[in-house]
Amino acid sequence: MKTIAITGASAGVGRATVRRFAREGARIGLMARGRERLDRAAAEVEQLGGEALVIPLDVADADAVDAAAENIENRFGPIDVWVNNAMATVFAPVRDTTPEELRRATEVTYLGSVWGTMAALRRMAPRDRGTIVQVGSALAYRSIPLQAAYCGAKHAIRGFLESLRTELLHDGSNVRVTMVELPAHNTPQFRWSRAKMPRAPRPVPPIFQPELAAEAIFYAAQSRRRELVVGWPTLKAIYGEKVAPGLLDRYLARNGYEAQQTDERLDGERAGNLFEPVDGDFAAHGPFDDQARPRSLLFDLDRRLAGLFSRNGKD
Repeated sequence: MKTIAITGASAGVGRATVRRFAREGARIGLMARGRERLDRAAAEVEQLGGEALVIPLDVADADAVDAAAENIENRFGPIDVWVNNAMATVFAPVRDTTPEELRRATEVTYLGSVWGTMAALRRMAPRDRGTIVQVGSALAYRSIPLQAAYCGAKHAIRGFLESLRTELLHDGSNVRVTMVELPAHNTPQFRWSRAKMPRAPRPVPPIFQPELAAEAIFYAAQSRRRELVVGWPTLKAIYGEKVAPGLLDRYLARNGYEAQQTDERLDGERAGNLFEPVDGDFAAHGPFDDQARPRSLLFDLDRRLAGLFSRNGKD
């Protein structure tokens, strides 16, 4: 039975990932700010056959993250997989984003992942085993308007992990780092993130259900992949940025604003959960169930081909 640590575990992709590992009977350390939602997630873990340890914390606090890692290992034993998933953001043009908002989004989304990685590494490196899974995004390669804080943080995470990966290779370490690049998903962030736009935010279609992300994270934790690109939209964004970045600039300038807003008017600015968690029974799914796809054919094909090559390599 493996020991898993998951940040941002109370809702969205994190909550779906908790459920996926729980079905394997995993012992899971659940980290997020909201105690009530963490308790609900822990109850789901127990119902699905796993064990849960609830640790309310803010991932922007490096000492708290390190203490959480220690608590998880004291309760369940050595951490096998650490999943960096926590994020916070503000949907707004750069000119309307305050320094405090940008700093906070960076501290949670970027530095929170750095602190999680370092806490895991302090324990995994001496044992010479373990896997750190970073939840990434197509936006780690191709930025879009109205999400500068989030895009900047995801780009920074990718740069940080590439440096770390080369250091681990230099040391001959068996600790593995992998990043899962996701397309748009139907999660509660579009209901609870801070927003400064005329209308409420939405994911850019096509939209996928968070269970797809959870399956990809679970798969990445078991495989030897350096990076896992999930879904055609992510692949298109990555290679579009490589081939024609200027064309994408102009396309997003024309279409990126409208594609990220629903018809729901915002009554001024929405404070959201940037600085404090918001109340509500949010779980894995957001409000776009009628538009979200449960599967990605490209991801299914990716796994089948990887399994085929793996079997052929053993023959």
